[in-house]
Amino acid sequence: MSDAAAFFSSGTVLPWLGLILGLAVGSFLNVVIHRLPRMLERDWAAQCAEMRGEPAPAAAPLNLAFPRSYCPSCGHPISALENIPLLSWAWLRGKCSACRARISARYPLVELLTGIGVAYCAIRYGATLAGVGAAVFLCALIAACFIDFDTQFLPDAITLPLLWLGLLVNIAGTFVDLQSAVVGAAAGYLFLWSVFWLFKMATGKEGMGYGDFKLLAAIGAWTGWKMLPLVILASSVIGAAAGILLIVLARHGREVPIPFGPYLAGAGAVALFWGPQLTREYLKLIY
Repeated sequence: MSDAAAFFSSGTVLPWLGLILGLAVGSFLNVVIHRLPRMLERDWAAQCAEMRGEPAPAAAPLNLAFPRSYCPSCGHPISALENIPLLSWAWLRGKCSACRARISARYPLVELLTGIGVAYCAIRYGATLAGVGAAVFLCALIAACFIDFDTQFLPDAITLPLLWLGLLVNIAGTFVDLQSAVVGAAAGYLFLWSVFWLFKMATGKEGMGYGDFKLLAAIGAWTGWKMLPLVILASSVIGAAAGILLIVLARHGREVPIPFGPYLAGAGAVALFWGPQLTREYLKLIY
């Protein structure tokens, strides 16, 4: 290893590089969170129009790279200086420089979560396949979490690649052996699929979406089947508590659905990083 490579992969420098890279990726994730659902809606509208034999609805081009970021209130293009993670939001005091419309604090929150998460992956695993894989896993969970929170929809464009990538990463036993990863993916999907149909047969209503099945399958592919009880228990307990608080404190209607993806995502991250330790401590308490 060259001196430069050794310097950048050292335990002192690598976390800071991870933080800077994570902040930049977090800025991009904000674009994904905002635009991906709208891109999918356009695709669905075009497909429906095609099935009806009608022309696709006219719309300006939209993808993750074009057009450049702009203020949704006044259309002011966001300059490079206004797009520096965390710093620009603080400098602008959370307002558009042109129309002074409020910029949601969620933008710096996503950047901060991603930055800290990638830095922790660098500290925990170093410059290894596990470090890169854990960072990708965490970034995908953050994007899925906030998209589901906004739209109550978990895109296949995130969950399915995450599932297959988890299996590929674990071919070499990076986090768990491949057999455990495959069983985890299948068991994760089938468990929530079974709960979905049991609930539907008992009540006539759909209690969750298919995206939740795929997200738990992806988490199972990364963490293995042994972590699924922890993920299911933690996400269910936290989700139920959050639901009760929303109903009691925020007067959230009982009939209004609550997205389950954010709780699965949080529990999945906990399972990957601290799952074995938490399981051991839990078993010590029981036995």
